[in-house]
Amino acid sequence: MIRGTILATILAIGASVGPGDGARAEQMKAASELSWTYVADNVMGGVSQGQSSLGNDNGQTFIRLTGDVSTANRGGFIQVRTMVDTLEADSTGLVLRVRGNGERYFIHLRTRATRLPWQYYQAVFETGPNWSEVRLPWSAFKPSGRLLPRRASPETVRSIGLVAFGRDHTADVSLAEIGVY
Repeated sequence: MIRGTILATILAIGASVGPGDGARAEQMKAASELSWTYVADNVMGGVSQGQSSLGNDNGQTFIRLTGDVSTANRGGFIQVRTMVDTLEADSTGLVLRVRGNGERYFIHLRTRATRLPWQYYQAVFETGPNWSEVRLPWSAFKPSGRLLPRRASPETVRSIGLVAFGRDHTADVSLAEIGVY
């Protein structure tokens, strides 16, 4: 897939070593340049409503996820997801530039091991009204069930999802940049 290749290429480049210092440098990719797919719990009978859109605020482009998350009818999520090919095995985690309405949000990873629709690895982050950088080490991603390996390996990641999840609330979260560190 072209969209996955673009993200994998950028993330692989972003995981390169900085000149002379031996430390991992990071290079962020604009989230608005990636191909995102909106998914909600209505695919399984839930009643959450939402949407995704591209935005621009003072030159900062971003993908925005908004809506109302409802746990009624065994639902409880809205998300946007982008596909990836391969992330570097020696990367430490994901780095995001985000803002939101003060709620907590999640990044869901799907890997080669997440074969069932309800399987993922999840890490939580908080938002505020100003753009901020969030670092999520691979160890922060917890499996959604006991059938998955305990840890997600970066080289097995197939998609990255920005998710409003798990409780009744109004979602409003924006992602400007994403990369690995």
